[in-house]
Amino acid sequence: MSKTVLLGLIGAGVVGLAGCAVQSSPSPLMASSPTASRSAELHYTVTSLPTSEVHVLRIPAASAYQVVPAVAPEIADLATFAQQYDAIAVLNGGFFDPQNQKSTSYVTLQGQQVADPRQNERLVNNPDLIPYMDQILNRSELRRYRCTQNLRYAIALHRDPIPTNCELLDALGAGPQLLPELTSELEGFTATDATGTVIRDALGSRQPNARTAVGLTPDGDMLWVMAAQKPGVNPSGLSLSEMAEFLKSLGVTAALNLDGGSSSALFYEGTTVHGKLDAEGNPVRRPVKSVLVLRSAQNGQN
Repeated sequence: MSKTVLLGLIGAGVVGLAGCAVQSSPSPLMASSPTASRSAELHYTVTSLPTSEVHVLRIPAASAYQVVPAVAPEIADLATFAQQYDAIAVLNGGFFDPQNQKSTSYVTLQGQQVADPRQNERLVNNPDLIPYMDQILNRSELRRYRCTQNLRYAIALHRDPIPTNCELLDALGAGPQLLPELTSELEGFTATDATGTVIRDALGSRQPNARTAVGLTPDGDMLWVMAAQKPGVNPSGLSLSEMAEFLKSLGVTAALNLDGGSSSALFYEGTTVHGKLDAEGNPVRRPVKSVLVLRSAQNGQN
């Protein structure tokens, strides 16, 4: 039985944000090797770090591609999303509850909210989360605006106002922000007591793990980044601060953390790379609720 996936256009060509970048050179430990691709305008690399293999897909500004958020009524693997939309690439997206398969992140498509964490009863009725619920319901999202005749991307908190003379078209929620600063505590992912002791860390943010992120550069490029664990390395992966530093080294000035761990995955040109490894070093394959999809503009919607 085929699954229907709700789809919204994020853009015909990627338009970034204005601003100044502080760029740093990659560490000598980062041995980056481009992978051959039939998509000449895209740039796909795999960088080997001591604890992670980091997959990066750079989507140039004003390219002939669309970045599209999609959400399924039931969870699905990345290849399913890719097949349905003839996608070149798919990146796992926002958070969800694998038990009831409902989103815990907001998703807006073509101006309509199609995923609302307030409708996830296991989230809002969880007594352990009550102290953090206001923050959970105001986490960050990747937004696309139409401002007069221009498309503009931004990463903002869910309740942040829409800029003057702009219309919100699409948004994919996740969090926390990684750049320009880490917002884990602001968004209810972490908490400390009066002594500074960590009493909550929902993402294990200080520990290495498989991670996924999306970043924006001042010149308009969008980067999809998936940090996979390495076999035989323990602990393996990246912490959130390490992911932020890696993104900064690529010239990213605004970045959003997406669902990680077992959800981390990147589909590119027919192959899915999974970020999480089991104890034997085998990839953990986990279907997800929402994604970002990259496809040719000529296959997209008007």
